[in-house]
Amino acid sequence: MNTQELIRQTVTENPIVLFMKGTAQFPQCGFSGRAIQILKANGVSTLVTVNVLEDAAIREGIKEYANWPTIPQLYVKGEFIGGADIMAEMDESGELKELLKDVV
Repeated sequence: MNTQELIRQTVTENPIVLFMKGTAQFPQCGFSGRAIQILKANGVSTLVTVNVLEDAAIREGIKEYANWPTIPQLYVKGEFIGGADIMAEMDESGELKELLKDVV
């Protein structure tokens, strides 16, 4: 299985996936930490995280997959939602809670 197939399988087989630097318990950058805080604040308890620092192919491949240059990247029900800034905006407006209500 190539990197793009692995990414596609990960985001389609899990309801909420965050590609991030580090882990949920130990984020390795401020944006990844912020993304985890936002998800927890919205009641997300079942979350699959992928530490892109562990695999260079995944780290580059996820940028190509979503055509989005930065990490973290949030996927809900297979759909790319955005990075930490977009998550923060959606959280502030209530859109994120609405998006996650059927999933958490």
